[in-house]
Amino acid sequence: MNSIYFLGECMVELKSLNENTMHQSFAGDVYNSAVYLKRCFRDIKTGLISAVGTDSLSSRMIAGFEKEGINSKYVFRHESLAPGMYYIETDSAGERRFTYWRNQSAARKIVSFLDDDVLNQLIDCDYFFFSGISLAVIEPYQRKLFWQKLEKLKRFGVKIVFDPNYRARLWGAEREAVDNFNTAFKLADIVLPGVEDLEMLYRIDNAHDAVAYCTSMGATEVVVKNGASSVLTYSNGIVIEHVITPVGNVVDTTSAGDAFNGVYLGARLSGFDVGPAVAQAAKAAGIVIQFPGAIAPESGFMCLFESG
Repeated sequence: MNSIYFLGECMVELKSLNENTMHQSFAGDVYNSAVYLKRCFRDIKTGLISAVGTDSLSSRMIAGFEKEGINSKYVFRHESLAPGMYYIETDSAGERRFTYWRNQSAARKIVSFLDDDVLNQLIDCDYFFFSGISLAVIEPYQRKLFWQKLEKLKRFGVKIVFDPNYRARLWGAEREAVDNFNTAFKLADIVLPGVEDLEMLYRIDNAHDAVAYCTSMGATEVVVKNGASSVLTYSNGIVIEHVITPVGNVVDTTSAGDAFNGVYLGARLSGFDVGPAVAQAAKAAGIVIQFPGAIAPESGFMCLFESG
């Protein structure tokens, strides 16, 4: 069975239903990707690597992982910290604004749980995925150790996958983010950037330059999400532009990129060539944005994904 592990943070999501009532769920970039991968490719062993607390919300979070079929073996319990939390507001165009409470998140301590025993188990997986958000959440003093652990996985043949999603508010300074992203790019086999993220950090403003930069750093496969209408890929020395038909009914764009990442990687692990994998990923992303929140209802999502 092919396998992938996603390292990062799952958070408590709050969303207003009306002036007096909020809906509570769980979400986070790597968790969202894991959910959509597992829904679309049930045969792939999909796990999350994170840390939560010992509180009841943490227990419910882990139960939610398992309900989605996500392996929670490496979701560790921190004795004194709890999950982070965010409040999401969405405007009439589906764009969102977030308010976060995550400075004391248990996930910030994840590297301390990745001992030699855990690493020796993870070397059997096919893909190891982390993101720019994953990096930002890790406490700065633990990042050097994190790179050492990734180097070990890579030496044993695990493909390292990196999504350089950049959130300025999570970094002390832009230079800090660039230095860490550069290290990530050098280790990554597969890179899944958006032009917008690279433009903010590297002044790269088009998909072709994004591919050129990522391959110059050592990536062997690059998938550039170039807005809503196209995706540019690089694999086996070939660059291809894939035209995407935009979705008209946009409700909430919160996890479009996350869904794309998860389904693309699931398709690749399932033996799809790059083109069909992009098509599957774009279809999933186009469905997700028609629902409110990061995680679309499974029945509605799967009905649309399996149709046509």
